[in-house]
Amino acid sequence: MATVSKRGLPNANIVISLGFINGKLLVANCQMKNTIKNLKNNPNICVVGGYFRIQGRVKIFTSGKYLDLCAKKSKGYPVRNAILISGKKVFNLDKGKIVKC
Repeated sequence: MATVSKRGLPNANIVISLGFINGKLLVANCQMKNTIKNLKNNPNICVVGGYFRIQGRVKIFTSGKYLDLCAKKSKGYPVRNAILISGKKVFNLDKGKIVKC
């Protein structure tokens, strides 16, 4: 997952998706201080998984059903936020073409 700071500095983390919820990708934040800070300033995101690159926007949840779901699926790790990613553009890196726009 890649973000950018207010100053334009890139930041990337390896994350484990907790699956799709209503067509949106769910990720738990257990230790991503810089990532959350960046996303609060700029909700645009890029995620690479397998041979797909997803560009989109996020919503960050500090309570509610998404945080509860993250806590349940995170196998004992403390969850600080739930990150819900809406994919706006999906690119198949293997085939070199846009799959969804």
